Amino acid sequence: MTPETLAPVAPSRVFMAILLRDLTVARRELPYFLVRTALQPILFVIVFGFLLPKMGMIPRGYSTTMLPGVVALSLTLSAIQSVALPMMQDFGFTKEIEDRLLSPVPTQLVAVEKVFSGVLQGIVAALFVLPVARLIMGPIPGLSFANAPLLLAVTILGGAAFSAMGLYLGTGIAPPQIGLMFSVIVAPMIMFGCTYYPWAGLSHVPMMKWLVLINPLVYVSEGMRAALTPSLPHMPVSLILAALVLLTVLFMWIGLKAFDKRAMS
Repeated sequence: MTPETLAPVAPSRVFMAILLRDLTVARRELPYFLVRTALQPILFVIVFGFLLPKMGMIPRGYSTTMLPGVVALSLTLSAIQSVALPMMQDFGFTKEIEDRLLSPVPTQLVAVEKVFSGVLQGIVAALFVLPVARLIMGPIPGLSFANAPLLLAVTILGGAAFSAMGLYLGTGIAPPQIGLMFSVIVAPMIMFGCTYYPWAGLSHVPMMKWLVLINPLVYVSEGMRAALTPSLPHMPVSLILAALVLLTVLFMWIGLKAFDKRAMS
């Protein structure tokens, strides 16, 4: 059989092959992945969800407010890091990305696969942190799993939005500036992402209540509250889902443009 008569490889097969390769690497590095993405949320759970309530320094009911934010934080950190850090490495000195760019699929499909892999890893991190946090904090008033479809939708959309954000950061920031990414972008996003306090509580500071709406983490945190603790005040579900869809589309668009520019260079 001559090369001209060989059947072309379906893009879906190449996509799945690359995805399986990334998931195999992630499975082998699972302990390091969980430490990297879950350590900070769990430390906050230990201090604010266990130690301080035991000391009587904060109300025990605070765990109801904090748990959804901690799950949102683990989801977003893992989604960003699972895409941004490997992307920086692949485009670094070793140029490991070149073997995938030479595969018989459109260049942008390689980037989409990275985002898809980031979503899956974000889901794994959230599934790990949720029961661990519940075990550390003990009984949590108002915790409910009756809104499982909403929980799934927020998890997938939140993972997609932050994986796409990781795609943009991983292709737009040089490896030597990775520390700058976490100091200037990720750290403020965490502190003003309504992870440890509800968005409704910012009514006491009206200007801040509207300024934080530019923070994508706000919508994941509030979405987790709507799904896990529906009895607490939270953003309207329609606004949360619409914002997450819009953010996913926006970050995918700018992320794919940055990926194309980096790949062509």
